[in-house]
Amino acid sequence: MATVVLVGTLDTKGVEYGWLRERLLAAGVEVLVVDAGVVGEPRIEADVPRSEVARAAGADLAELRAAADRGTAVTAMARGAAASVLRLYEEGRLHAVLAVGGSGGTSIATRAMRGLPLGVPKLMVSSMAAGDVSPYVGAADITMMYSIVDIAGVNSVLAPVLANAADAAAGMAKGFAAHPRALLPAELAAGGRPLIAASMAGVTTAGVDAARERLTGLGYEVLVFHVSGAGGRTLESLAGQGLFAGVLDLTLSELADDLVGGILTAGPDRLSAAGRRGTPQVVSLGALDMVKFGPPDTLPGHLRGRDVQVHNPSITVVRTTAEECAELGRRVAAKLRAATGPAEVCVPLRGLSTLGAPGGPYHDPALDEALFAALRDGLSGSAVEVVEYDTHINSPAFGRAAADRLHRLITARGTPAGRA
Repeated sequence: MATVVLVGTLDTKGVEYGWLRERLLAAGVEVLVVDAGVVGEPRIEADVPRSEVARAAGADLAELRAAADRGTAVTAMARGAAASVLRLYEEGRLHAVLAVGGSGGTSIATRAMRGLPLGVPKLMVSSMAAGDVSPYVGAADITMMYSIVDIAGVNSVLAPVLANAADAAAGMAKGFAAHPRALLPAELAAGGRPLIAASMAGVTTAGVDAARERLTGLGYEVLVFHVSGAGGRTLESLAGQGLFAGVLDLTLSELADDLVGGILTAGPDRLSAAGRRGTPQVVSLGALDMVKFGPPDTLPGHLRGRDVQVHNPSITVVRTTAEECAELGRRVAAKLRAATGPAEVCVPLRGLSTLGAPGGPYHDPALDEALFAALRDGLSGSAVEVVEYDTHINSPAFGRAAADRLHRLITARGTPAGRA
């Protein structure tokens, strides 16, 4: 029978977990409860008690209690919960995981969820879910559900939220038990077609689509990552695990956001993992002509005098300056010089986005040249080839050419069928 695993602190959220357990049992699934609490006494009985969770983290429950250090306790119990949940999955006793909590409970439960393979159902009901959930989700396929009110007793508002969560978890568990589809990175990499990661934004879609179609025709499966901050972090995480035969990183706007303070940064390590891993990569400069911010009224005051465009009601973009373009060129060059595997750069001389194509509001050859010149200088004398094309990034011919170059890098390594 399908089994849902509940992970939580039964001293502070025992009532809510008891309610969830009854709802899940009524839905026709088995339930296992993992207790990650430390201080108070559990309100319901756990199948995996807190002492066992602490031991799984290499800690002692009595010592954690005596230390009275909440941060240390939460960190240890999160580690133990992750080990306990993974063990249940490996034993075939977990078909979905469900948790509820505030900031601490969400931190513990999502740490456990992130340790499970891609495809295992993971649902987190949290009072934190209406804000920035990236620290909780990371690069995992976790579903976040906003609790509306705090998790403090089952009331008329929280009850329907918990009911929906339990019903959803039960349904996912049944489906997963009938048709398991969890895949570890190694299993994905060893699957059918070799995998390629591609980065894309709305303003580079046409070029990336042409590249994707070309690579698909060459026998690859292309996974496209939206450069939304989370997308870039996920690409980096999976590339660092050796999932990809190659990386087609045509869209680097997250680097511009990191430099200037935009809202869609993927952090300073963007454009690093494939190089560290030695994975073949072809890179372009897509969307480095802009920095992304929120709605117009959220734009920082010192940027409002610059070339601002409303991309959509939620996103406002600002044109990068010559100084910013030059610094971005230097940063891209430095990252690629450090790569341990084959890397090339394809430069579209006539524009880096739909806004930067000829006739577009961000078409400015002088600004683009500041980027290109710094890139050329930074890669001079290196093994990284810079190939220039007299077109813009959304030309289908450019996308196909970049795809062909990546295919050559992969096959030149003598890797059968593009395997990484």
